[in-house]
Amino acid sequence: MDIAALLAEYANLPRLADGRIDYAHADKAPVLSCFVTYQGKILLLKRSCKVRAYQGKWCTVAGYVDEVKPLQEKALQELKNELGIKPEYVAKLALGEPYEFQDTELHKTWNIHPMLVVLKQPIEVNIDWEHADFEWIDPARLAEYDTVPMLAESLRRALAAG
Repeated sequence: MDIAALLAEYANLPRLADGRIDYAHADKAPVLSCFVTYQGKILLLKRSCKVRAYQGKWCTVAGYVDEVKPLQEKALQELKNELGIKPEYVAKLALGEPYEFQDTELHKTWNIHPMLVVLKQPIEVNIDWEHADFEWIDPARLAEYDTVPMLAESLRRALAAG
């Protein structure tokens, strides 16, 4: 995927101090949604009350595509930041088919890039401030959770890539 071409659409948005794109007040944003898996289970994360959107909803490792770097590299960065997962624990990264979703409640269109992350071994999950809890679940149980919008579709696309 050509990340530079993807981000060209957002060239006029403000920048953070480190040069990344600031999507805080944008009506559209590209995001990476990483489904961490091990032995057929997926890791769900419950969003904390400290995040801007979807507080208390179950989700996965996610982040803005806010700089020109390969999505696999961005995924590894998010895994380390949010869970403390080191690259050497990752057996496979597979990018699913991206899609757009318009959240009318937030007045934002998400350009979602689902990714499957297969771990080599079990890990100790160390959640950061963005999350309040976590659970390893069978993917078939996802509908039992109060998730961020379209998480089931993102999971479907991530698993199809694997």
